[in-house]
Amino acid sequence: MSKEIRRRRVRGDEVDLAVYEQGDPSHPTVLLVHGYPDTHAVWDEVAGRLAARFHVVRYDVRGAGASSRPSGRERYAFAHLMADLRAVLEATAPGREVHLVGHDWGSIQSWEAVCTMPERFASFTSISGPCLDHVAHWTRRNLTRPTPRRLARSAGQALRSWYIYLFQTPLLPELMWRSGLSGPFGRALEIGERVPRRPGHPARTLPRDGAAGVGLYRANMAERLRRPRDRRTDVPTQIIVPTRDLFVSPHLVGAAAGHVPHLSLRPIAAGHWVPRSHPGPVARWITEHATAAAGGTLTPAESRALRRARVRPGRRPFEASLVVVTGAGGGIGRATALAFAERGAEVIAADLDPDTARHTADLAVRLGGAAHPYRIDVADRAAMEEFAATVRKRHGVPDVVVNNAGIGMAGAFLDHSAEDWRRVLDVNLWGVIHGSRLFGAQMAERGEGGHIVNTASAAAYTPSRMLPAYATSKAAVLMLSECLRADLAGQGIGVSAICPGVVDTGITRTATFVGAGPEKQEERRRRAARAYGLRGYGPEGVAERIVAAVREDIALVPVTPEARAGHLGARLSPRLMRLFARIDAG
Repeated sequence: MSKEIRRRRVRGDEVDLAVYEQGDPSHPTVLLVHGYPDTHAVWDEVAGRLAARFHVVRYDVRGAGASSRPSGRERYAFAHLMADLRAVLEATAPGREVHLVGHDWGSIQSWEAVCTMPERFASFTSISGPCLDHVAHWTRRNLTRPTPRRLARSAGQALRSWYIYLFQTPLLPELMWRSGLSGPFGRALEIGERVPRRPGHPARTLPRDGAAGVGLYRANMAERLRRPRDRRTDVPTQIIVPTRDLFVSPHLVGAAAGHVPHLSLRPIAAGHWVPRSHPGPVARWITEHATAAAGGTLTPAESRALRRARVRPGRRPFEASLVVVTGAGGGIGRATALAFAERGAEVIAADLDPDTARHTADLAVRLGGAAHPYRIDVADRAAMEEFAATVRKRHGVPDVVVNNAGIGMAGAFLDHSAEDWRRVLDVNLWGVIHGSRLFGAQMAERGEGGHIVNTASAAAYTPSRMLPAYATSKAAVLMLSECLRADLAGQGIGVSAICPGVVDTGITRTATFVGAGPEKQEERRRRAARAYGLRGYGPEGVAERIVAAVREDIALVPVTPEARAGHLGARLSPRLMRLFARIDAG
């Protein structure tokens, strides 16, 4: 990260502004505008990552840090803020378009800038600070055409905005800041936002900054919300949406609909101070967005990420998402790969049989998606490590991974050899462990979330004397999924366990029936396949439930009525399930 920071003073609208620059001034300029009650230092980590490719400019807005603190709420109105921003632009990037980025109140005033002087900006990135005019129009639509959902969203945002009402009261906010609120504020960042204190943030000037900055709310909020203006912009805009923001509802992104024709959304599982908690993804998204807006060259992974983020009519739900499916050569795996491809995903179809993987990829392409076949033995740790590295290098980090590859095995416990157990556990359990570990690490490092789906079985919670190895492997997959879900939730990575019941797939035709000779083996396979075929539940139904589990982040999905009945029975009457387990299903 570039650490050289050059400081200068710029005369704004009757105030002196402290301006900080990094990087080569001949490079494209990125202007970072901080919010309340921060200073330019909230951007330190992001600025350091951007400075190698951009000329990075930051400044302390009026009332904050080393800039002037004018008195009187009128001095914090949008007109003065825009005059200050124009002065910084003229001093640091005269006559040039810049890439504008704003957080919190920095984003609110940046919306005003891109809507009133769009000719100065090549792109705009908004974080946790909507356009006040858009919010006012959004609120009025919700109230004039009420539905339970619209009213709930409006009420939810009203509750999140409790501090705005407090800031309208005279003197009280200033007294709170000057009498010791800075300490609790810093501790709240550490506990609630996982943002540790460091030199510069929170700033030593926080008591004065907090007291002065309430003028932003008093000078602008009530006036804009009562009399909203028509604010539109053609500047390419991306909104980074922290889904755990305590102050700005993710639903407020809908306020920009109809006002911004070139709009992209970047959701991230983070709180309000995402520039501090997740500077890597923020810097990467700014870089990708700015590069695309300037007509620069992007990698295939970056191009796919931008397509996935773009808002446009007719956009499919998994547009440009990268989905890895193991065991994709047939059955549930193939149906799942095709279900995601039909919804716009780029699919990695992996299977032990390369011919069936190629056929799945061909079918996915016919549905309008991109697809790539790979041969992989999920039980082979080294091969899986190479596979994961290859996927990342050629295609990028997956957004969804479906660990579906598995084998069937039935027979009495004493007929299972040690080799039988090793084979079942290597594929059914270790294959899931390898896929979850390798791709989960990639998702965590990328910092943009993702989803892992593990195919378990109704046998995971429905014991049977004839499925000791198979049921054990699937029960382990179910518990692994629950543990992963708890562990990865903080990084925005969802985990779902899918538990199909009796589904007509090819697994019955390849299952091993231990303790049976070759002729008996084939006879049992034919009987099992016939019984599953008569059940009449195809893999497409499971695939639809997998897609729904990813979209809705569902932890456990029993598929088919018998799977749901077994799950209910396991919870309500384990003793009865143990009695059923004694039945010889063969």
